[in-house]
Amino acid sequence: MTMAIEHAPSAVHRGDDDLPWIDDGRGTQTKVLVAKIREGLFIVRTRFEPGVVVQTHKHTGAVYAYTSSGSWHYLESEYVNRAGSFLYEPAGSIHTLVVPASNTEVTDVWFQIYGANLNLAEDGSVESVTDAASVLSYYRRRCAKAGLADPPVITDDTQG
Repeated sequence: MTMAIEHAPSAVHRGDDDLPWIDDGRGTQTKVLVAKIREGLFIVRTRFEPGVVVQTHKHTGAVYAYTSSGSWHYLESEYVNRAGSFLYEPAGSIHTLVVPASNTEVTDVWFQIYGANLNLAEDGSVESVTDAASVLSYYRRRCAKAGLADPPVITDDTQG
């Protein structure tokens, strides 16, 4: 079998400086790397200041996380994610992300998330939903508000 190389898709590269960090004002900075709405996939890199607690949420799909600096854990678990840690979360998992206030550095985590995060109220009801479409929309709005150009997030329309 022969393959035509000139018709094969090519890789899509984004350098670290190609996508800006957006500060949410609550101790978290995020850059959206990928938002594939049709695939139900978003990939973000998030930096957390010491002491940040992320709202309890349920994942409708699998999540993969790699920690490059700092540490974090789930309120509901005993293990701690540290630099070099890899974590797999199955669909249906429910947890509250906590960054220890005792951390001496920013915690930097890469998340690959399928499906949606159902953000839960104290009574367990769904307060809001975070998915690829909402993450991309939020990121683009925050970049525009900061006077930044439309970020080159890899999306369903990105051609490789």
